[in-house]
Amino acid sequence: MLLRRMLIMLGVVLLVVLALAAYKGFSIYQQIQMFSAPQPAISVSAAHAEEQPWQGRLPAIGTLRAFQGVDLAAEVEGIVRDVMFESGQKVTQGQPLIQLDSEVERASLATAEAERSLAQVEFERGRSLVSRQNISKSEFDRLSSTLQKASASVAQFKAQLEKKRISAPFAGTIGIRQVDTGDYLSPGATIATLQDLSRLHVDFFLPEQRAPQLQVGQPVKLSVAAYPGQSFDGRISAINPKVENETRNLQVRATLNNPDEKLLPGMFANLEVLLPDDQPRVVVPETAITYTLYGNSVYVIAEKKGEDGEPVKDADGTAQLAVERRFVETGERRDGRVVVSKGLQAGEQVVTSGQLKLDNGAHVAVVDDQAQQLGTDEPADATAQ
Repeated sequence: MLLRRMLIMLGVVLLVVLALAAYKGFSIYQQIQMFSAPQPAISVSAAHAEEQPWQGRLPAIGTLRAFQGVDLAAEVEGIVRDVMFESGQKVTQGQPLIQLDSEVERASLATAEAERSLAQVEFERGRSLVSRQNISKSEFDRLSSTLQKASASVAQFKAQLEKKRISAPFAGTIGIRQVDTGDYLSPGATIATLQDLSRLHVDFFLPEQRAPQLQVGQPVKLSVAAYPGQSFDGRISAINPKVENETRNLQVRATLNNPDEKLLPGMFANLEVLLPDDQPRVVVPETAITYTLYGNSVYVIAEKKGEDGEPVKDADGTAQLAVERRFVETGERRDGRVVVSKGLQAGEQVVTSGQLKLDNGAHVAVVDDQAQQLGTDEPADATAQ
């Protein structure tokens, strides 16, 4: 009886072990089937590498300067009697701006003119007398010297009187005035700034290696933070004939028109010097490039090949696509596009988004960016529900 019970218990244990083993084997079989089943295609967006004319450009950062600019200052001391301009006013060349008190100078000039008139009369009388030999030649020379001295005094006082009036040295726009009527001005005191904004200079530096690519008259494009998305055209007007000792850079100056006076001196400008060469280059969207410490690479899309070298096709006969990671050499970047100088041919299709999901040889399906975004969001929405 005991033996029979032991046999029954042994049979039950054996059945339980066999059931567990069968369940485990079935799970392993399902996992093998899952991993051996073909993986679904990864949705990516793509673009073709294009060969297009690409004009080389030299980037730089510069500072805008007025074509003509000066801080107006008093040359002599005096009390401001009249201010003849307003802040921000446009003035013409020679227009009076400040009149200093000049009563003393006018009185001195009147005295000098009177002395000159007397010296002139005496000189004319002496010239008549010397011709008749009624006075000596030395006396006539003294009268001539007195007249010259009196004339010089008149010129001196006139010059001093002119310095009491400050005029615009050129046409331009006056800045905020720094003086008022009744102020005492010492020599060198600033009155206001005067800037000619009809044209502007932009000074910038380029490495000395770029010197052979530069010449006067070369076109330049620049932009400023105040007007995003807008560019302004200029041309190189001067190249410094020496290289800076400290930086080994070459100073360059470009000139541009500023008819609307949008641009102001002192603004920082991002600029590009347009090079004359316009060679075709292989260009791809900048998002296609994966930048790493080991080098820059792209994922190139091509038909997936089987072991026999033939294209692998889906059930509907469509050729499957796979990606190949390829390292490339890149060049200049501009407006969301980048030049590929080595490693890629024109016409090849490259992945532009979705690279983080890829590995070399991954099966992909090319979709639009919008469709890919919708496909990515659907699982998230389903999970949220």
